[in-house]
Amino acid sequence: MRAKGITYDTGFVRDGRNSRERFDPALAGRELRIIRDDLHCNAVRVTGGDPDRLETAATLAADLGLEVWFSPYPLELTTEEMLSLFADCAERAERLRRTGAEVVFVTGAELSLMNKGFLPGDSLAERVELLNRPERLRELVGEAGGRVNAFLGDAVKLVRERFGGRVTYAAVQLDFVDWTPFDIVSMDLYRSADIADRFTEGVRALVAQGRPVAITEFGSSCFRGAGDVGARGLEIVEYDEDSGAPVRLDGEYARDEPGQAAYLGELLDVFVAEGVDSAFVFIFALYDHPHRPGGDPRDDLDLASYGIVKVLEDGHGTTYPDMPWEPKAAFTTVADHYR
Repeated sequence: MRAKGITYDTGFVRDGRNSRERFDPALAGRELRIIRDDLHCNAVRVTGGDPDRLETAATLAADLGLEVWFSPYPLELTTEEMLSLFADCAERAERLRRTGAEVVFVTGAELSLMNKGFLPGDSLAERVELLNRPERLRELVGEAGGRVNAFLGDAVKLVRERFGGRVTYAAVQLDFVDWTPFDIVSMDLYRSADIADRFTEGVRALVAQGRPVAITEFGSSCFRGAGDVGARGLEIVEYDEDSGAPVRLDGEYARDEPGQAAYLGELLDVFVAEGVDSAFVFIFALYDHPHRPGGDPRDDLDLASYGIVKVLEDGHGTTYPDMPWEPKAAFTTVADHYR
């Protein structure tokens, strides 16, 4: 596998609220160095909704010699708002590319679910709920896919006017993307129990198309049984209706860090065996889903987190005494695979 990567979150922005309340460039630089030196990554997907933060983290990563996948991540935006975000970020990514950095521009992610105007629903929760209604979803995906591709055509044209490197889009299967305008086929791809028997075959089919294939997201939460639900691990979290901030878990769950680690290892084995070009573990850390041991089990939001480190609300870890987190078992698994 050419690009061995992980996603680095600078903060998801929804309705003006940033999921990563504090962003310290010095901390980001230290974390990105750990990603390079200790996780043995040679690429990083820098995501978020704040262009300034994206540029800062991307520059830090490039200075470390990492291949940067510059990935603005719009949430609940209109198409015009998304185009404005992409135009701004494409100019920033091009400035970085002209310094000699290897930069790939990711033109958004999972648009049909994460933003307005493609599937019915005024909120992310309403659109995600369609996944529980497969018959209704099948009625909608054709038309939604047409809207996604029409928008991406405009977006790619706008990006290429400003950015001279390779361009891709982080898709989910229901987007039905026409990959003609793109340089790389990129999928957010999770194995769940209902598709486990055909997951490898699906990866093989992607690679057989002949273009480089990137898996822009894959991972697991760390509660027992999380691997069976794949991308839907965060659904055990109750969120504040107004702010969207995570509040508590919807019940009591058992921690299973070895299960998370095994899931990542198994998927990495598949991607290497089937000839995937690039893969990005989701995710290094989710700062708004902290580990809270010793209290009400429902308050331990880290159980739902896809992070390979558990974020600490107070103090620092022991493995890295200068860091506000502690590695999970998955950290070692990823490092061993990428070494």
